[in-house]
Amino acid sequence: MEVISINTGFFKLDGGAMFGVVPKTLWSRHMQHDANNLCTWAMRCLLVSDDSRLILIDTGLGDKQSAKFFSHYEPHGDATLLGSLSARGVQPGDITDVVLTHLHFDHCGGAVCKHPDGHRWAPTFPNATYWIGGDQFNWAYPQPNAREKASFLPENFVPLFEEQRVQLVKRGEQAAGLDVLMVDGHTDGMMLPLLEISRQKILYCADLLPSVAHLPIAWVMGYDTRPLLTLQEKADILSRAANENWLLFFEHDPIHEICSLRKSEKGVIVGETFTLQEAF
Repeated sequence: MEVISINTGFFKLDGGAMFGVVPKTLWSRHMQHDANNLCTWAMRCLLVSDDSRLILIDTGLGDKQSAKFFSHYEPHGDATLLGSLSARGVQPGDITDVVLTHLHFDHCGGAVCKHPDGHRWAPTFPNATYWIGGDQFNWAYPQPNAREKASFLPENFVPLFEEQRVQLVKRGEQAAGLDVLMVDGHTDGMMLPLLEISRQKILYCADLLPSVAHLPIAWVMGYDTRPLLTLQEKADILSRAANENWLLFFEHDPIHEICSLRKSEKGVIVGETFTLQEAF
């Protein structure tokens, strides 16, 4: 198994929303913010080559939404999903599987694009099976809760079902041959792929742990639907990760791709930070 970090660009979200009840005087020591209290976040996907499969984990924001929509999130940077894949010699038709950790727009927006006829949507990766948590899909569609409705955009995933490209994942099952941990604090049925590369396990953290700054147990996003459950899920996963020497891969950290962990009197904390290329 080989893995490659795929940068799809950056966007901005409110610092207070990203850190919930944590005071700005604390989180601002770790994250820079602009005059509007917005912080820059990465949208970092993962490309996994495993035997005959070429698997993409998450797809970033995409480019099909309106200018008004993008104005709320200020996407920036030179990188795009397809551009970063192309730089690695990968074309959309080469992808065999797409694992969507959950259906919030910044994780699945690139899964669907404008059809060549210009009148409908189509899967961005025409030969891929798209793996979506069954509980997450039922949570997102057709009647999402009022809290997450603005994050679940049907055009990002309904066309995948219309084209019969989706495989729903039940709890305890693999996604595209990958082990996944199911968590429910951020949103129901979010999948965290757990990979093993050269006997080293690496967890794709999605929105359970968006960045290195979110490692403290109480530092939970205001977006989470069940913050107390997130606290417990973080505690359990970080304890296991530290005991088994996992590495953590961060989707949203604007600087750090990966970290190791170590135990301290304050609990599980960051060991070292490095890039995926440095790790493998």
